[in-house]
Amino acid sequence: MSVLVFTLVLFLGAYAAGLVGSLTGLGGGVIIIPLLSVFLGVDIHYAIGAALVSVIATSSGSAAAYVREGITNMRIGMFLEIATTVGAVFGALLATVAPTRVIALLFGSILIFSAINSLRKKTQHILQESSPLATSLRLYGSYPGPDGAIHYGTRHVIGGFAMMIFAGIMSGLLGIGSGALKVIAMDNIMRIPFKVSTTTSNFMMGVTATASAVVYLQRGYIQPTICMPVVVGVLFGALTGARILLRTPPDKLRKFFAAVIGFLALQMIYNGITGKI
Repeated sequence: MSVLVFTLVLFLGAYAAGLVGSLTGLGGGVIIIPLLSVFLGVDIHYAIGAALVSVIATSSGSAAAYVREGITNMRIGMFLEIATTVGAVFGALLATVAPTRVIALLFGSILIFSAINSLRKKTQHILQESSPLATSLRLYGSYPGPDGAIHYGTRHVIGGFAMMIFAGIMSGLLGIGSGALKVIAMDNIMRIPFKVSTTTSNFMMGVTATASAVVYLQRGYIQPTICMPVVVGVLFGALTGARILLRTPPDKLRKFFAAVIGFLALQMIYNGITGKI
């Protein structure tokens, strides 16, 4: 494969990654890592380094649009970033010594869990009252709906915070931006509406990924020739996804979320078991 073809394939894959990451709150890593490691034969550590850069680009491209539309809850995002950043640094250090096969199997397992968990919740129930801790921290808000502002409350703050530490570790270890686990923590544990969960996840991912990327940069796993087309493609894809999400029902997002990451998870697990990564 020539350099030009490689760059073009990487750009198109990154565009799809940005689109999916923006729509689901996952970040671009869930597509970038399989694309590089499985289909293009790049070492998984370099794939994770490029994925972390793509996560930063996704967050930068879509978060601004979501904040402007009033969907993202910045207060919740900044509070939970404390947990994800600490976890991300630890995970990035762990990734530099973990075997690549273990990383691939863990990556696929986390994504399958995320897909199943996403499909389990069929209805959207918006809490009106917050728990005492959430109220004292003012972790509640509203977002625009078809008939005016939709107000929501928050529960289980401690459980959500603990899940965010684990999400940060997975971000640093797998380079996925931990968006899947962040959405689960906010949507299922803290009972935050799905659209708010995905947009707040996008807002948070840039900070989490930056903490991990510093470690990968120091170890030499971030290559400009790989990262440049990834960043450009992901940024354009994220901007496109931000426009689509504002007009898409939450149930359709859940099904799309589960289908995409389920397929990619099976690919990663297969290649991890067969030793192709």
